[in-house]
Amino acid sequence: MIRTLCVQFSTLKRSSRLVLERYYSLDSTSHRGMDDDILSLVKTIVPPLTSKKHKGQDGRIGIIGGCQEYTGAPYFAAISALKVGADLSHVFCTKDAATVIKSYSPELIVHPVLDSPNAVEEIEKWLPRLHSLVVGPGLGRDDRLLKTAKEVIEKSKARDIPIVIDADGLWLVTQQPSVIQGYQKGILTPNFMEFTRLYEALYHEPLDSSDHQRSVMQVSVAMGNLTVVLKGEQDLITDGSKVIVCNIEGSGRRCGGQGDLLSGSMGALAHWAYAAAGTVKSINPSVVAAFGACSLTRKCNSQAFHQHGRSTTTSDMIQEIGSAFKKLFES
Repeated sequence: MIRTLCVQFSTLKRSSRLVLERYYSLDSTSHRGMDDDILSLVKTIVPPLTSKKHKGQDGRIGIIGGCQEYTGAPYFAAISALKVGADLSHVFCTKDAATVIKSYSPELIVHPVLDSPNAVEEIEKWLPRLHSLVVGPGLGRDDRLLKTAKEVIEKSKARDIPIVIDADGLWLVTQQPSVIQGYQKGILTPNFMEFTRLYEALYHEPLDSSDHQRSVMQVSVAMGNLTVVLKGEQDLITDGSKVIVCNIEGSGRRCGGQGDLLSGSMGALAHWAYAAAGTVKSINPSVVAAFGACSLTRKCNSQAFHQHGRSTTTSDMIQEIGSAFKKLFES
């Protein structure tokens, strides 16, 4: 089995480099001028506010994560999806995390099923009602929870819904890349350390940190042209065809939870992007959603920092979502 996997990855490594030779010959700096164009595309996917809609039409988002140790992350992701404009946020967490998460906000629908014996069946019942899934915030690395997350991802892929994978969901992908490999509605959102682990798991060699744009394209291609968002001083977004740089002003504040704001808002935007896929034919809807969520998170960071400075927290950033969203996408 191990020998077979090594052969597969060796073949993948050679083929992905051939693809990169084809694409990376393009001047990546030329894509930075695309920022305004992509922001314009994000504006086109935002659903209008009208009294003619029914509850749930603008998005029912599921968050897979939340355990005894980590209750803040799923809350941040779920509340961010709501404040971006989704109608409903469901959190599928462990039993001992549920009451804590419920206490943070009455706006969330919390399901204490993630560690139950029939967790997959309990979550699967809700999948027909969900428009997108965010896997990883507060998930932890317990083998049982990771196994459940893997099976839920498989069930969600069968339903063809967008899946954003972050935090410990990325740990699962690093251990078993095939869980999401090749699924075009999948989006990975690693920070630098998570990205390094994933790169080295795929290529079995140290990451060359001197050229992040090339490395992020390599990972995307190796994962079957999934959209990958490498978070950092600049957010690098690619589906393997080109790298788009999101460098909207943020701040020097790097408090925990910002990635959860990103993944939750990306869950809502991914639903909108695929619902409006006919209007964004020129670019991958996952890339549009990713760029929109990165722009929004950085704008929230900047606005909160201008008010709170060194004491800025993710809770402060979440309070800026409405204002930042309006400035970016509704002006």
